[in-house]
Order: sequence, then C-alpha cells, then structure tokens
Amino acid sequence: MTNDLLQAVELLKEKKWVDLTHTFGPNSPHFFMFEDAKFETLFSHDDGFFAQQFSFPGQYGTHIDPPIHFVRDTRYLDELDLKELVLPLVVIDKSKEAETDNDFTLSIQDILAFEAEYSEIEAGTFVALRTDWSKRWPDKEAFSNKDEEGNNHIPGWGLEALQFLFKERKVSAVGHETFDTDSAADFRKNGKLEGEYFVLEQDTYQIELLTNLDQLPAKGAVIFNIVPKPEKASGFPVRSFAILP
Repeated sequence: MTNDLLQAVELLKEKKWVDLTHTFGPNSPHFFMFEDAKFETLFSHDDGFFAQQFSFPGQYGTHIDPPIHFVRDTRYLDELDLKELVLPLVVIDKSKEAETDNDFTLSIQDILAFEAEYSEIEAGTFVALRTDWSKRWPDKEAFSNKDEEGNNHIPGWGLEALQFLFKERKVSAVGHETFDTDSAADFRKNGKLEGEYFVLEQDTYQIELLTNLDQLPAKGAVIFNIVPKPEKASGFPVRSFAILP
C-alpha cells in the first residue's frame, strides 16, 4: 500500500542531495568577537557509554539567524514555522568576481544580470550568494582575510540588492558563505551591519557559512534548513542541505 507522500519520498531519494553544511569544531573559523568552541568528553566507553558536552555561540559553524538576533521584540528560533525552513533555492554565482575582488559587494545590477540569463527570481524563494569563500574553510586566517592594517576583505550582499530582493521580488530568506551578510567593505564604510539588520527586520531568517554552493544549479533545487529547537534562542548551528532537480 502506498500514497502520494510515500511516492514523493521515493522520488526525492532518487535525486542528488548536497550537504551545504561545514563540519565544525574548536578550531573552526568564526566571528571575531566569539571564543572558540569547546568539546569535552563527559563519559567514555570505559564508563559504559560515550557522551560529550558542547559549548559554542549560537552563531557558530553553518548556522541560522532568526529575526531576534538583530531586531528587538521579534521571533526567536523556536518560533520559526517548519515550512519556512524548506524553500525553493536560487543561487547567484559571483565566485569569479569575489576571487578577483575580495571586497565584492552584490548590487541590483548583478541581480538583473542574473535574471537576464535565468529569468526573474520567483517570490517565496531562498536566495544564496555563491562566492566560493567556503573553500577557505577551515583556515581561520584565509577566512578572515585581513590586510596589514588588520582590515578584513570579505565579499557580501549590498543593502540595496537585499532591499530589491525582499521588496521587489518578495523572496523569503537568504544565505551566504561568509561570517556576515554585509561585505567587509560595507561594514567598514557604515560602521554597522545594515544588510543583516534589514534581512532580519523582514521577520525572516538567514543562513550563514554555507558551503558546496558550487554543486548547485542557479535554479530548480530545494533547500532544507534542519535545526534543533532550543528555547528563546538567537541562533544555532544548522544542518542545511539541498535536493537537486
């Protein structure tokens, strides 16, 4: 006996699945204001079972930021609806530009150029910015990419591009391969993460430190963002993956 749901599962299992999540540990790259994670063994097999204790900031490894991470009196992680976490996926590839210019900042013109090739970005989608920055993982220095004065040079979203996506294209969420939404150049210029605040102000979430975006098509895949449900959490490591068409 079968039904359409079981048939859908069988169909999905026939497709290619791509893990979009870094394996993280105490020595992994992370936002500079956080301490390294700590993994401790509480009990070993000599005690009868193996158990560990983990200590890390919510924004560690590939992780999800709910609205409360930046915006007061908004939703915590446990208040996100399950169906929000599974979305059609659009991948804007700016890896070549980011390699040439580490301060690359996505513009509205970049989005329009993408749409000229792949058609208009649909409402309700998850838009990921591919920069191939994830290939620097797990090298902390390469990931932070500081110059002699200590300034980071890391690509990211431009505020106007994000405003265009959410206001004009009505997308549902975004993700990227770097620590922050904003490019390091915009952060230095503005003194704050304007893009990240804007995204979370839309009462949605974002996924940071994605990987393997180079294995995905520009359109047609679906992203799943599977995450634990800690009470009143401002963020948490996530298991993101995509199923390809």
